[in-house]
Amino acid sequence: MSLTALAEHIDWRTKGIWRPGPAISLDEFAASRPSLFGGAFTWPVMVANQAAIVHNIDTMARFCARHGLEFAPHGKTTMAPSLFDAQLRAGATAISVATANQALACREMGVPSVMLANELLDPGPLRWAAEQVRQGFGFLCFVDSVAGVRAMADAAGSVPGERPVRVLAELGHPGGRTGCRDVAELAEVARAVAEAQGIELAGVAAYEGGLPDVTAAGRYLDGVRAAVHELAAQGLLGAEVIVTAGGSKYFDAVADRLAGSWLPGHRLRTILRSGAYVSHDDGIYREWTPFFRRIPGEGSLEAALEVWAQVISAPEDGLAIVGMGKREVSYDEGLPVPRRVRALDGTLRSPAGLRVRSVNDHHAYVEVAPGAEVAPGELVCFGISHPCTAFDKWQVIPVVTDDHTVVDLIRTYF
Repeated sequence: MSLTALAEHIDWRTKGIWRPGPAISLDEFAASRPSLFGGAFTWPVMVANQAAIVHNIDTMARFCARHGLEFAPHGKTTMAPSLFDAQLRAGATAISVATANQALACREMGVPSVMLANELLDPGPLRWAAEQVRQGFGFLCFVDSVAGVRAMADAAGSVPGERPVRVLAELGHPGGRTGCRDVAELAEVARAVAEAQGIELAGVAAYEGGLPDVTAAGRYLDGVRAAVHELAAQGLLGAEVIVTAGGSKYFDAVADRLAGSWLPGHRLRTILRSGAYVSHDDGIYREWTPFFRRIPGEGSLEAALEVWAQVISAPEDGLAIVGMGKREVSYDEGLPVPRRVRALDGTLRSPAGLRVRSVNDHHAYVEVAPGAEVAPGELVCFGISHPCTAFDKWQVIPVVTDDHTVVDLIRTYF
């Protein structure tokens, strides 16, 4: 199945699109090339800038190629088959996911290879994974406990066929989320995999994104490298070894510490999993991306997502209420950032003097500084912080050119 061949329609149920009449296919709607401001949309609506998406995908593909990294971008950010397709065509070898449901969705979308960056313990999804592997599906899963090894082995053993489910032993860090807390525990898990039937150790997994700074991330990744050497010394790794890490904050440290051929006697594959890069943002990742903080010479990312919302009230001096809230925009890693104002006559002006103070379910409280002004009916364009909790609020996201002509629609599956 093609990743872009899922038949979908839009109608009155599609948030952000004004469609009181009969349903229309996504392709047919996009082919009409509507203007964002021509009446086919209602407010608020989140859109993605086409040029920024293309630029970001190309930038990370080039970064990985320069550093000898494979790329399995984290699909939980977007859960969008059209974006997965673009990432795979740009050189990604797999899509990473966080849950069994996301793995199932990717399989149905036609993604050829998936890395489940978590330990999977449910018997039903584990049996499904074993069945799909034995049909040729590329699948990797993390494991960080002997109990997890047993659950996987039991499920794989109940499915006919001989092709093993490949797993990655995960090394975490104190205070982190999942992963073995030391090398001894990691080796215990690796030995349990070696003794089990139906599963096979493919390598070691890590996640450094929750650490406070690049120095701490580097120390942790040095420990991951040392742990891989130790597992190899104990004879627990095969001829091909996968080492995977990489959120969106410290992918330069992953390249520095884990790329290259540093495991003699083994063919090493280092796989990066960064996902938020595809849309970037105007908040947390704008401040944290290595391209801004440490390696500006290696590239840049552009914020692709913007939410257009309407001023619905200006009830007192210094305050405007905008029709956009927690149901429409991310707020967990910073509030939306005003980018520009569209006046009633269609002209654009600076948002200087505007700041989002707080959000309710469907309302944003916008401070209006002295000398600034917004009027009911005007539109405000906001940048977002944290794309992972922005994409999941929209089933359909218009893709726009710089003049806000809609040229495509992104369909998400959360």
